Amino acid sequence: MISAAFASAGEAAHHGPFYAQAEFWVAAAFVVVVGLAFRPVLRAIVAGLDTRAAQIKAKLDEARKLREDAQALLADYQRKQRDALQEAAAIVAHAEQEAERLKRTSAEALEEAVKRREQQAIERIAQAEQAALAEVRNLAVDIAIKTAGKLIADNMAADKAGALIDDAIKVVGQKLH
Repeated sequence: MISAAFASAGEAAHHGPFYAQAEFWVAAAFVVVVGLAFRPVLRAIVAGLDTRAAQIKAKLDEARKLREDAQALLADYQRKQRDALQEAAAIVAHAEQEAERLKRTSAEALEEAVKRREQQAIERIAQAEQAALAEVRNLAVDIAIKTAGKLIADNMAADKAGALIDDAIKVVGQKLH
């Protein structure tokens, strides 16, 4: 009998309403537990994914910022290079202008020096010419005096000639000095 009672209870359990069966309640409890566990797990997964997305976004923003900084540095260095090239070109142009100015100045100074030396040579020639003329005059005066003295001595009486020579020497001496 006991076994027949267990058998009929087992059959009744299989034939009763679905909510009266243990498998239903096990399945319902499983669904509730999974449902209750799923929500925090889902939140944790979503929070982890959000955190990961925020980290990736931060890294992308940082990479974008670094790229912009690198581009700004590149543009700055390119501008500095252009400025340096322009400055170098200006320095070369200034050096060429300065060299040309020095060349002109040197040529003018050389020309002035040549003119000065030429003028000095002309002055020396003029002085030498005046000295030669003065020497020729002095020689001509000496010759004229000697010649006049000889002519007078030959043509005049001795006492009269001596007085005339003395007078002529005095006059010529006064005119020369």
